[in-house]
Amino acid sequence: MQSTDKLLKTLQDFKQKHAQEYGLLEIGLFGSVARGELKESSDVDVVIRIERPDLFLLAGLKSELEEVLQCPVDIVTYRENMNPFLKRRIDKEALYA
Repeated sequence: MQSTDKLLKTLQDFKQKHAQEYGLLEIGLFGSVARGELKESSDVDVVIRIERPDLFLLAGLKSELEEVLQCPVDIVTYRENMNPFLKRRIDKEALYA
C-alpha cells in the first residue's frame, strides 16, 4: 500500500488527466487512509465531486482508480443531500488532491 502522500499525488495526476472525461471537480481521500491508519489490507475511500452524476461513468472511474492505485477503491459522490453522518465524516477527514 502506498503512503497517503503518494496516493494523493496519484489522485492529483489522475484528476489532471481525466477531469474532463469524468467531469471531476474534486477528488480526495477519506477514511483510514486519510487518518493515517492504512494497512496492507485497507481499501481506499475516495470522495469525488462531479459535474454530472452517471452510474456508467462512476463504474469506469472506479475501475481506472483501482488500476492506478493498485488496490480496492470505494467511491462516494459528495453532495449536499447525502447521509449527514457520512457528510460530516468527509468534511472532517477529507484530504483533496
